[in-house]
Amino acid sequence: MDPINETHVSRPGLVVVDVAAADDATALAVQQLLAERWATSITEQTTRDAGQPGVRLRCYLDLRQPVVQVPSDAQEILS
Repeated sequence: MDPINETHVSRPGLVVVDVAAADDATALAVQQLLAERWATSITEQTTRDAGQPGVRLRCYLDLRQPVVQVPSDAQEILS
């Protein structure tokens, strides 16, 4: 993955999350769970690093946005 750009963490409440998962579906499911709770921006598709297992995905979160109610089935996964 590329280095984190200082702009993406320039203020309190801004977060960069790098997800490593076994497959695209799992990585995108994690991104969806994050997006349901916080303002999320995704600028990359899942990527595969040569010689490394699984896929990677980078998410940019803005925790300053109001928290959205998380569906009960998603809370089980987050717990």
